[in-house]
Amino acid sequence: MEFKRCGNDYIIRVDKDEEIVSVIKDFCNKNKIKLGFITGIGAVNHAKIGLFETSTKKYHSTELKGDYEITSLTGNISTMNGEIYLHIHISLGDSSYNVRGGHLNFAKVSATAELYIHKIKGKVEREFSDKIGLNLYKFNTYKRRK
Repeated sequence: MEFKRCGNDYIIRVDKDEEIVSVIKDFCNKNKIKLGFITGIGAVNHAKIGLFETSTKKYHSTELKGDYEITSLTGNISTMNGEIYLHIHISLGDSSYNVRGGHLNFAKVSATAELYIHKIKGKVEREFSDKIGLNLYKFNTYKRRK
């Protein structure tokens, strides 16, 4: 992995055989990025993606192996219990030009991945919501009434 910083923006190249999620998490820790957003493109040959089933509050995942183009990678950076928390989604195109997508758990780069991270000054924590079944942004602000 190599990168260039331009103010609050980081242009990152993730190299062959590196794992995208762990690279981003390590990068955020080393560069003290606690709030921001991520976008990217590239190619992977092994990924694990998931889907949260809202009716059952259960998370399902699947592994994909083979050649895939990252047609879109997008997500955000926050914290939970003081630790970096990544929420990333990905769309992956296969050799038949079919796209599969979902929450990104793991992705091994097969050629390169080009990422852009924008660092936002500040910090937003997450907490688990029993009602929803997910880790949601936690704001200590006025809540709108229904």
